[in-house]
Amino acid sequence: MDPENLPVINSYLEACEPLSSEPRLSRLHFHDNQRKVDYVLVYHYRKRGAHPGHGSPGHSLAIVSNGETSKDPDAGAPGDIEPGPLDALEEERKEQREEFEHNLLEAGLELEKDLESKSQGSVFVRIHAPWQVLAREAEFLKIKVPTKKRYMIKSEGSIAKTFNEILQKLSAPLKPRVPEHSNDRMKNLSYPFSREKMYLYNIQDEDTFFDSATRSRIVHEILKRTACSRANNMMGINSLIANNIYEAAYPLHDGEYDSPGDDVNDRKLLYQEWARYGVFYKFQPIDLIRKYFGEKIGLYFAWLGLYTSFLIPSSVIGVIVFLYGCATIEEDIPSKEMCDQQNAFTMCPLCDKSCDYWNLSSACGTARASHLFDNPATVVFSIFMALWATMFLENWKRLQMRLGYFWDLTGIEEEEERAQEHPRPEYETKVREKMLRESDKSLVQKLGTGGTEDAEDDEDKLTWKDRLPGYLVNFASILFMIALTFSIVFGVIVYRITTAAALSLNKATRSNVRVTVTATAVIINLVVILILDEIYGAVAKWLTKIEVPKTEKTFEERLVLKAFLLKFVNAYSPIFYVAFFKGRFVGRPGSYVYVFDGYRMEECAPGGCLMELCIQLSIIMLGKQLIQNNIFEIGVPKLKKLFRKLKGEAEPGQADSACSKHPEQWGLDYSLEPHTGLTPEYMEMIIQFGFVTLFVASFPLAPVFALLNNVIEVRLDAKKFVTELRRPDAVRTKDIGIWFDILSGIGKFSVIINAFVIAITSDFIPRLVYQYSYSHNGTLHGFVNHTLSFFNVSQLKAGTQPENSQFDQEVQFCRFKDYREPPWAPNPYEFSKQYWSVLSARLAFVIIFQNLVMFLSVLVDWVIPDIPTDISDQIKREKSLFVDFFLKEEQETLRPTEEPAWRSQGAGRRSGGSPAASPVPSGRSQPGSSSSLGSQHTSV
Repeated sequence: MDPENLPVINSYLEACEPLSSEPRLSRLHFHDNQRKVDYVLVYHYRKRGAHPGHGSPGHSLAIVSNGETSKDPDAGAPGDIEPGPLDALEEERKEQREEFEHNLLEAGLELEKDLESKSQGSVFVRIHAPWQVLAREAEFLKIKVPTKKRYMIKSEGSIAKTFNEILQKLSAPLKPRVPEHSNDRMKNLSYPFSREKMYLYNIQDEDTFFDSATRSRIVHEILKRTACSRANNMMGINSLIANNIYEAAYPLHDGEYDSPGDDVNDRKLLYQEWARYGVFYKFQPIDLIRKYFGEKIGLYFAWLGLYTSFLIPSSVIGVIVFLYGCATIEEDIPSKEMCDQQNAFTMCPLCDKSCDYWNLSSACGTARASHLFDNPATVVFSIFMALWATMFLENWKRLQMRLGYFWDLTGIEEEEERAQEHPRPEYETKVREKMLRESDKSLVQKLGTGGTEDAEDDEDKLTWKDRLPGYLVNFASILFMIALTFSIVFGVIVYRITTAAALSLNKATRSNVRVTVTATAVIINLVVILILDEIYGAVAKWLTKIEVPKTEKTFEERLVLKAFLLKFVNAYSPIFYVAFFKGRFVGRPGSYVYVFDGYRMEECAPGGCLMELCIQLSIIMLGKQLIQNNIFEIGVPKLKKLFRKLKGEAEPGQADSACSKHPEQWGLDYSLEPHTGLTPEYMEMIIQFGFVTLFVASFPLAPVFALLNNVIEVRLDAKKFVTELRRPDAVRTKDIGIWFDILSGIGKFSVIINAFVIAITSDFIPRLVYQYSYSHNGTLHGFVNHTLSFFNVSQLKAGTQPENSQFDQEVQFCRFKDYREPPWAPNPYEFSKQYWSVLSARLAFVIIFQNLVMFLSVLVDWVIPDIPTDISDQIKREKSLFVDFFLKEEQETLRPTEEPAWRSQGAGRRSGGSPAASPVPSGRSQPGSSSSLGSQHTSV
């Protein structure tokens, strides 16, 4: 018998028992091999006992495709395993599921699921959307679909066209072999789907007209708005999942990515041409990514690809700046003076009692290494990187507009607003609890009837008074977390001070004190940052839930802001300390600043703090990238998958040898990790963007390491989405949302940070002031002596002098790095005139640098239009083409209906015409035409 003619199609089925006698052709269809599975619901059931012969209300019914119910033909058969009495909670959930599934059938969907034949286990509810439902919902959602009209995209001018052709030939080996890249000069006109205008579309096959992502999106929209009265009028599948009525809901992947044979599906194609490390050199198939995963994920990978490609020029310039430092290290006069042992600068002790006087020439290596990053080229590179950030954001806006044109994302604001109308389950629960607390019985009555006519009333929504406790908890918790981060940074500072003092007591470790303390402190900072990153991510999510945002978009924006604030403070606090605070509050010999009664505040190295800032930045940046990528992004998902697999095998009744040989696609996808959003991926790249831009003056090689990381990151994320995650719901969006505002803010903030790094942390400004104000010959000869002040060792406090000094000569004056008056001056040890000259020059540089770079950034923003000229012209051209196409198709559709009517009118007039002969209305067409097909769908 033909499976479509069976009396019961969507019945409860025995596991692995096909309904059709035909062999299974695809694991993506119902058991009748005809209808495609568009969505899957999963729930876990547990029976208290099994008593044959006692029927269960849940299993005496079988769901039929038209939404009716009938007696299960096998119900109560001898030997069948049927459920015993269930506990109250399980029975209640079962009734809620039955009502929800019945409502889905009423909405036109078709369901299929397995028989609950075991003591406990998971049941997969397969959902299929027939053509009538797809057409109805596509019209309701205003989904744009391609029409019959194809047109050639207008090419550029002759020079641009020739250059583009050459570029296409050169980049041909880098293009992925996917169908979307075969012909990108032709485009279909798109128009929102309408059942009354079916003649506009080229519908050759109703089963394939809507791709799998669109079909699953339509089903998901139905699932989100279907209510369940037995579950307190919960609206949508998300509410049911949140209350454990269902366990999961997801669309299916398009088959296996590693299946043998020549059969190719989109998932397998993505794996071969995108999600393998062996194709790291190829461009991303952005169109195929968008088709398979939806616009939101497609925009993320398009943004990540553009960001990675923009890192190439910045990496080249950064390497050139570093090589310039290496090439000019022998010509750097200050470092040569520091390394010259004939100068014999006797420096003051670095600690009390145990530290001796020392020669500045012993810090020769640090001084030479500092020149690699502290040279005039870094200033130029900082200006370049500020402009680079602006150009990157401007080019992203242009690429976003280009993708929006090709992906038909223009005019989706209404769709976004409609998506915002769905409240989150937690919000509905809070509103329901609030209404139940009200003493007025009319509120309870309105809850029971599900009335939402006056949704703006205070009792129907959460006001600021209801949210005030959550806001206060958020404010206090964020302040506490920030204070905790600062406390940990201070704890590391205390560790550095005490460890340096302890190691200085031992002669064997005294020579390597600074290297040991710096290295261990940076590693501690890295470990703390990685731990707090995970804690702050969970805390930010918990705090956002306390706020109870109404919509998913609001929830995501608030979560992003909290997580970014906490993780930004966590990642950059140690770096900010080294850059702007270390060595600024030390004091001077004879009047040092102490912490914990006896421990002096730590000083910068003789060559300055810039080298230590570079070390701190590089280790934290590389450590975060390597550890988070390899452990958190690769290892943790694999461990979760293994744990889920072992847990499934350990549950009684779950293992089935017959099924394990030929597992269904929905079972395979269920074992994958659920998709939880793009926030972790974006956050990782945003923090990296901060490392690349904020302190690039101290670490010009940051873009190089970011580029190397991102080449791997693109394929790592691709592999995760294709092989390790359930297929996410396709979400249409026109931009990357709040992340663009964060990127823009970091870009502007980086200008200020780099200005202060160059002015305060590096020696660039003191060298300029000395060269043009104090040098006798306009060179840097004598600069080191100019930056060192004198101190009379006889004025050291009692008990702080070096014990058992073994310095070669008797010391009367020692030197320390600062601009202070000498001991013989009228105001000894006060800040000298040179100090105020350098300070004013530093402040002037910050103001000039900031305004210059901001002006250049605004200029770049003004020169580069947000919308590419060719895209703007194509949008205007497309509108005119569509008007012509619409009128032409309308005329061709009306002509066959108007001519018979006109002839019948003429025949009636010639024969004395009766009023019965009337013209056919222009909006109707003959039976069998495409218009009648549309009207047929309307009646569904």
